[in-house]
Amino acid sequence: MESEAATVRAIFRYPVKGLSPQALERTQLTPGQTIPADRLYAIENGPTGFDPAVPAYFPKQRFLMLMRNERLAALRTEFDEATHTLSIHWQGAEAAHGDLRTPHGRAVIENFLARYCADELRGPPKVLYGKGHSFSDVAKKVVSIINLASVAAVEDAVGLPVNPVRFRANLYVAGWPAWHEFDFLDQTVAIGKTARVKIIKRIQRCAATDVDPETGIRDLTIPRTLLDNFDHTDCGVYAEVIAAGEIAPGDAVVPAPQ
Repeated sequence: MESEAATVRAIFRYPVKGLSPQALERTQLTPGQTIPADRLYAIENGPTGFDPAVPAYFPKQRFLMLMRNERLAALRTEFDEATHTLSIHWQGAEAAHGDLRTPHGRAVIENFLARYCADELRGPPKVLYGKGHSFSDVAKKVVSIINLASVAAVEDAVGLPVNPVRFRANLYVAGWPAWHEFDFLDQTVAIGKTARVKIIKRIQRCAATDVDPETGIRDLTIPRTLLDNFDHTDCGVYAEVIAAGEIAPGDAVVPAPQ
């Protein structure tokens, strides 16, 4: 069907859970994996029991995250994958800079966040990492996909601009009708020349989407808007990578031959 043809408009990853996104000009999809370095680190908000030697899924409430800590959205971060160096900018100036692989580098980031989020902490913030682990909102390693037409439908319902980055997706796709992404559940989609993903789950939205990603202000009620206007609180889908390939903005997103 022609309506099922779409293209990738943008690719993002979130090297540190809860902090700002990083746009990618291209990336490699690998079966059973996330986008490289997506949610590679997280900031523990009080002791979690996370064991880096045996990394396991923990719910997002154990970490600093936008659902409860909207002030994080006011920070601009840069992550260098080669050196694992994180730079945090606040109010137009660099506020912290550290190599997340070293105790000193982690301490610099932790000390800044201890001050910045002082009244929202349940214990000392701690940078967490586990080899091969992704601090995703779900236990499986997935790639998240947002249909930009669905965001436009939400925008029409709100009556105000809705920045798609509120949904913190990996792939933003244009060309499908609104909510058409839900029709691909349990189906395989081809992205670019060789990558294939299987759509496995609708994404239920939380209060993190209420936060403006530019200002850090909680100015909308996205889950309530979804429920009131569309009888669900979902926007976007999770996909598992099942065939490898390099992808980039402009690549076609089409149903894979069965």
